[in-house]
Amino acid sequence: MMRRSLLSRHRRVGVALIVTTTVLTTTVATATALGGCGAPDGGAKPNLSGSIPERPERAVTLNVLDVAGNLQLTQGMLDDFVRAHGDIVGKVVTMKATAPELAAKIKAQQDAGRLDIDLVLTGTDGLAAGVAQNLWQKLVPDFAGRLPGLMDNYLEPAARMQDLADGYGVVLVYYPSGPLLEYNPKTVPNPPRTADELLAWAKAHPGKFQYAVPKNSGPGRTFLMGLPYILGDSNPKDPENGWARTWKYLTDLGQYVSYYPSGTTETMKNLANGTADIVASTTGWDINPRVLGTVPKDMRITTLAGFQWVTDAHYAVVPRGVDPGKLAAILQLVRFMLTPKEQAIAYDKGYFYPGPAVRGVTLDMAPADSQRAIREYGRPEYDQLINDNPKQASLPPAQQVAAFDRWDRTVAGAKANK
Repeated sequence: MMRRSLLSRHRRVGVALIVTTTVLTTTVATATALGGCGAPDGGAKPNLSGSIPERPERAVTLNVLDVAGNLQLTQGMLDDFVRAHGDIVGKVVTMKATAPELAAKIKAQQDAGRLDIDLVLTGTDGLAAGVAQNLWQKLVPDFAGRLPGLMDNYLEPAARMQDLADGYGVVLVYYPSGPLLEYNPKTVPNPPRTADELLAWAKAHPGKFQYAVPKNSGPGRTFLMGLPYILGDSNPKDPENGWARTWKYLTDLGQYVSYYPSGTTETMKNLANGTADIVASTTGWDINPRVLGTVPKDMRITTLAGFQWVTDAHYAVVPRGVDPGKLAAILQLVRFMLTPKEQAIAYDKGYFYPGPAVRGVTLDMAPADSQRAIREYGRPEYDQLINDNPKQASLPPAQQVAAFDRWDRTVAGAKANK
């Protein structure tokens, strides 16, 4: 809903996981400008920690924009903070938008000198697009003292996702993601266990395997980024030069794919109504739609031989130009959200399973409805799969963009619903 820095190839910046062609092109074109340290020439300089008060003079209202569906995981944390620290944040106003809209929206407000968004909740897509355009306030190490023990407290894969942000965002939630295959056991009694078996199954059942357009879909993205490990490609981190087997496999598989849905929800509905019998999935996309009743409870999951997790995370990012008092409040809020008690809320109903990014958070700490949902709709095999298989960070955004572009050109053809 996986470690390298976010600054491109040299410091490895890139663009979004889910972005429109316009945003992708703009971000890639500007990304190389971030090869140095800090802001590009002429850009606003980051605030120094000493110039930001420990807390605002009076309670502030924070305007929070969610472009990742993150509020499903963190709304309870925001509510808890307001209840516990109403003298710091009196009210949180939340808004939602899509990741492709984010950079243009923030830049327009900054250029107008009228910033109406104080905090953004985003995946690596919006994070990267904003870094490329110099939109975000650097938080680490500039304000590391306000977030004590940040890296030590993270789960190791979450810490690598934090490295990916290069200090321009703070990881709030994490999950191992996928790639998984979700299937209907009534129509697929013997699911594929290897990549070759999946290809043979798709050939024998044309149109019955689906994954969504990768740049628009977490499961589609992890399927794309996970295949190089499964297939033993020469360099799973280099889609342009190291994915020879992956590109051939996806082209071969594409012969038996009727179309590529524009988003994951459509694949899940197709699994439920019988249009598809096997779809690409992740832990969260497996559990949460079954909790909600979108997908029948009895659907099953499997992995392919050579499977390694591709991890994912959501971040808190702050636009440059936020009022110092509000920035002080945001730093207090983020610190609060990363405490184990609040992190337990991230179990939610499996949307980003498991969800917590910090150590020492267990399901028995989660709200009762989360515990019930996970115990009824979770899978006993997930604990072993998570513990026993390597975890690889998502590709750096620039490499993701290259992968998405090549997929569009060489795999999708006219079959992609973009």
